[in-house]
Amino acid sequence: MMGPESLQKPREHKAKICMWKYLDVHSMDLINKAQTTDDLKSLLASLFQLQHFESNPRAAVLLDLYFYTIQFSREQGFNREQTSAFFSIVKDVHEACIETPLPNVEECYSYFTELVFCHSIRRPPFSIDLFNQDQLVHITDYMINTYFRHFKLYKYVFTPQVCLDISLSYIGMPEETKEEEVAAESTEASFSPLMEEGDEAAAAPDERPTDALREYIMSQLNQELAQLRVSVEQRLTATEEQFNTKLAQLEKGSGSGKGTGKSKKK
Repeated sequence: MMGPESLQKPREHKAKICMWKYLDVHSMDLINKAQTTDDLKSLLASLFQLQHFESNPRAAVLLDLYFYTIQFSREQGFNREQTSAFFSIVKDVHEACIETPLPNVEECYSYFTELVFCHSIRRPPFSIDLFNQDQLVHITDYMINTYFRHFKLYKYVFTPQVCLDISLSYIGMPEETKEEEVAAESTEASFSPLMEEGDEAAAAPDERPTDALREYIMSQLNQELAQLRVSVEQRLTATEEQFNTKLAQLEKGSGSGKGTGKSKKK
């Protein structure tokens, strides 16, 4: 777990040509030779140090992400350069996603689109025309329907839990009150359980102020926690609605782009 002070804020990433970044020519030759599912998974686990995927859930999720990326590349008929570049795009977007537990879906999608266009437009040395327009549409559809649809699940699996530490102070309450409460509790604990009835009657008046103070603190704390719970639930609901709206816009934009690509092809 980590505190709010150690959180890394979402940031923008600059897209660069990433062909051969994670899968070089030799690695791609080995991948093309792996024909079965087990062979391909075993090879990817060896290339990215994920051999413990059977006992490590994070490694298993990451291996599945890499495996289905290669499978999609094969289904689309990508060559070695295209497969290596697309694999790097997926891996870079994932690393941008998990660099912070804070919401950053907009930053990651913007980074993804820049990476794709960086490999779709010929403008050396800043970009290359590795993917055509139809491939661009298929890649965008795939990432929206797989990775970005499960964006929060990836973030939940790979980012640390945020721990919120609450400190409450009450206006009008002196600082010595806490010390007096601790002293009173220590005095109560020092009494023998075999006290006579007279001693219990004498000690009762001394206990009442402490009990009242404890009840007051608990009631105030419960009120503060109730208000905090409502505030957190409202923010979570707002974040959920914003994420769903953004995802719907991305799906709509991808669908319209796909139709445009088909009309041009005719």
